[in-house]
Amino acid sequence: MKLIKTVNLRGFGRKYSGKVRDFYIVDDKRVIVTTDRISAFDVILGLIPGKGSVLNQLSAFWFEKTKDIIPNHLISVPHPNISIVKNAKIIPVEMVVRGYITGVTNTSIWGSYEKGERIIYGIRFPDSLRKNQKLPNPAITPTTHPEAGSKVHDERLTEKEILQRRIVSPKIWRKMKKISLELFERGTKICERAGIILVDTKYEFGLDKEGKLMLIDEIHTPDSSRFWIKKTYRQIHAKGLEPQNFDKEFLRLWYAKRGYKGSGVPPKMPAELIKQVSNRYIQIYKKITGKNVEFSNKFSSSEIKLSLDNMG
Repeated sequence: MKLIKTVNLRGFGRKYSGKVRDFYIVDDKRVIVTTDRISAFDVILGLIPGKGSVLNQLSAFWFEKTKDIIPNHLISVPHPNISIVKNAKIIPVEMVVRGYITGVTNTSIWGSYEKGERIIYGIRFPDSLRKNQKLPNPAITPTTHPEAGSKVHDERLTEKEILQRRIVSPKIWRKMKKISLELFERGTKICERAGIILVDTKYEFGLDKEGKLMLIDEIHTPDSSRFWIKKTYRQIHAKGLEPQNFDKEFLRLWYAKRGYKGSGVPPKMPAELIKQVSNRYIQIYKKITGKNVEFSNKFSSSEIKLSLDNMG
């Protein structure tokens, strides 16, 4: 399987690049290429075979499963790694919904809780919680959303700060909160049927040309979510061990154990780690969708252009 670091499509103008995705803006649409680049702690750490295909196709699966809750930006998937979507005015807030208290990043709630904080993201958390424990209710812990290619890291936000800064109107904010919880509930139910716990995730929103709210970016992928194996969770949690996971947390934990959390030079990923992360991504896709992920290393600018032309 050939690694996809970046893709240069001809005839689409300027290429923009984020940590994982490259994209082109064509009139009122975007052509998004999901690469095999992997990031953690807001740093690109390398390439994972098949990762881009998993993210692109799993997002398409979830967009279809949640379109009755909120419209989304997806128009078509003309290639395993490419999506054509509606262009949107991006709302610079990532809606992170957490069903459990966990994590090793600077924006996770466990790190603050472990230090003794009980009011985190403006939310009061109860005493006596243990790492990886289920929260009484899902909590929304928003963060900033830096522009693609920006070197600015995600930062915590509170509801009060979002409204004071007028990042969004109170009406849109209320809608974003309501929809985020509905999406998390839908994702939780579908994952449970696959024997998976949807631990936490993030949602991103934008406004279409009429100013209506829609879901954008990705949804319920191993990049944007934590997934645990439901069957073994209780037994492993009772022992104080890390749950079996099928997401990027496996990679984060590997780096954190070696003292890396985004500062300095990251350790190089060994071949065995790359293979294990790749297998987790591919397996979670099959567990959730019941299908095998499709792969293709051939990119045709003319075929993508034809798809756009057929849309009018």
